[in-house]
Amino acid sequence: MRRTIYNQIAAVALCLAATPALAAGDLLVAPTRVVLHGARGTEVILNNIGSETATYRISLELRRMTTAGQLDEVSTPSIEEKAALAMIAFAPRRVTLPPYQPQAIRIGIRAPQGLPDGEYRAHMLFRAIPDAKVATAPKAPASGISIALTPIYGVTIPIIVRRGQLTATAAIANAKLATLDGHQAVSFDLSRSGTRSVYGEVRVLKPGNSKPVVLARGVAVYNEIGRRNVTLPVSSDVKTSIAGPATIQYVELGEDGERTLAEAKVVLR
Repeated sequence: MRRTIYNQIAAVALCLAATPALAAGDLLVAPTRVVLHGARGTEVILNNIGSETATYRISLELRRMTTAGQLDEVSTPSIEEKAALAMIAFAPRRVTLPPYQPQAIRIGIRAPQGLPDGEYRAHMLFRAIPDAKVATAPKAPASGISIALTPIYGVTIPIIVRRGQLTATAAIANAKLATLDGHQAVSFDLSRSGTRSVYGEVRVLKPGNSKPVVLARGVAVYNEIGRRNVTLPVSSDVKTSIAGPATIQYVELGEDGERTLAEAKVVLR
């Protein structure tokens, strides 16, 4: 048992080193994305990095990507979305973690007979449950009204199930200079075609620069859309305008190495 816990802690460290950590308050979740092929399951590791014991509730929800790259909640599920909710099984659904204590959430697939090949996706939500503390009446202000607000934190990661031989291609178009939060940025359209979503790293390269002037991980285009706009800030290390010739790459990072899904030679204006 002790060896298992040590292995889980090591898995958390490796995952967080390889990808940006998803955090909600004092909760870290790794990995930040799950892709399952066939009936084989996996685990997601939670870790409470706070100084107090915390309780979290785990559930599934549906979200759809917009052309702006946002993930909106779904009110009327499609047949594929209902199938995703029905086939993804997980346990436990509620955990209480002491400080710096990891916990594995087991994820499995129960695909029904006759399920068509394709990609199915739901999003796993990890939500903190506030402590039920005995309330003490605070000294009322002059107005006689006192309000106490307790933040509730949550992290969501995609759980993707793929069945069959699925393929996808990507393309980059309409690249231009933009402004994001008052800073220099690059904007372009990222399109997808095929039978699965795409997910990868965006690199914007300029002649004469040894490092990308833009580097963004975890850029996805999900199956419900064929195109989305991507706007990414230029690295703070770049002090001058990046107008002019550039190369934009969209690279898929996998266990077998990296594969360039799309590349475009552009002139940024």
